[in-house]
Amino acid sequence: MITAIATFQLPKPITLNQAREIFLSTAPKYQGVAGLIRKYYLLSQDGTTVGGVYLWKSRAQAEALYTESWRTFVREKYGTDPTVTYMDSPVVVDNLSNEIIAE
Repeated sequence: MITAIATFQLPKPITLNQAREIFLSTAPKYQGVAGLIRKYYLLSQDGTTVGGVYLWKSRAQAEALYTESWRTFVREKYGTDPTVTYMDSPVVVDNLSNEIIAE
């Protein structure tokens, strides 16, 4: 499994309520995406950075999302360029399903 961490520095800070509204408007876009297991939206406590933590089945599936059109979407939505960092995730602890997943 692969974890991708996408972050964007905002031109001006937003509140938690503003972030929630924006994130809810984009969340449906990520439902049913091939290989995406889970996505967490992020907002820094000072409201200047937003992003997401994505758990993927493979890096190839992750890279299929982070295309130039995705980067354009981010630029238009948030007014900034995204940064994406990939990390291997060899073990995941899932307390909802009471599982430890190793791949």
